[in-house]
Amino acid sequence: MTPELPKPVAAYVEANARLDLADMLKPFAADAVVLDNGSRHEGLAKVRTLLETEVIPVRAIFTPDTVRDENGQVVLEGPAHGDFKGSPLRFTYRFTLANDLIKALEIAV
Repeated sequence: MTPELPKPVAAYVEANARLDLADMLKPFAADAVVLDNGSRHEGLAKVRTLLETEVIPVRAIFTPDTVRDENGQVVLEGPAHGDFKGSPLRFTYRFTLANDLIKALEIAV
């Protein structure tokens, strides 16, 4: 069961469950920053490339089971499963929101 989430975060999680790339990008601000696996991806084009190369091909679906507010960020924790080594792995996603969009996302194992 997915916890109650802010609209842009819920939209991202729901689109990820369908592996719908276009809808996964919609809640991000044009200048959004994603920190993942030690790499920084800034702007929608770079976020798109990240999703196209690291999420979609391995069918990585994140299913949050906890949500909390921490220092103004929406923090989700839960497993991600897919066609990747070690699946499922537990992840923490830290979302920073601004103007009802995702301004930043930090993903950590």
